[in-house]
Amino acid sequence: MNDAPDRILRLKAVLERTGLSRSTLYRKMQNGTFPKNVQISIRCAGWRESAVSEWLKNPTFYSITAGE
Repeated sequence: MNDAPDRILRLKAVLERTGLSRSTLYRKMQNGTFPKNVQISIRCAGWRESAVSEWLKNPTFYSITAGE
């Protein structure tokens, strides 16, 4: 078990890691085929690094229900 806290990745880092465009990333989030972002503050959101890594393992068959 990993006791290290899960890092929060900002949009730029997520786009670099996944190779997706911004519009594709948000469309996939809406369809439930990419992890949802988490609110960090009022105008700031990010993605859990573990959720993005899980998506990268098998992006074709990822679904929100399987990722949680």
